[in-house]
Amino acid sequence: MNKITYGLILGGILGIFDGLTSWFTPEVRPQLTGIVLGSTCKGLLAGVLIGVFARKVHSLALGVLFGLGVGLLFAFFIAHMQGKYYFEIMLPGGLVGLIVGYATQKYRDSSDAAPSRA
Repeated sequence: MNKITYGLILGGILGIFDGLTSWFTPEVRPQLTGIVLGSTCKGLLAGVLIGVFARKVHSLALGVLFGLGVGLLFAFFIAHMQGKYYFEIMLPGGLVGLIVGYATQKYRDSSDAAPSRA
């Protein structure tokens, strides 16, 4: 599995949990299913972008910052469309980006591995 696929899978899984955090905002509980689906799609897209970045740039610090930035940017767009709940949307979105950025930089795929001696 390469870093892009790893970012996609991890972003999707964490996106589900990102959407589930909306349960803590009672006013939006009736829309929980739509929020979880939207957050999953947001996590998948962010995971792919972060995975592509991790494949090109081999720096843990830059990977974490890029992941945080992507997560916060996507979360800001969603919060801006709502016109409210900025903190409630951006905090978990930023954490998803941060975690995916860290994990994709730490992940060693077969193209990163040192050639073995035969």
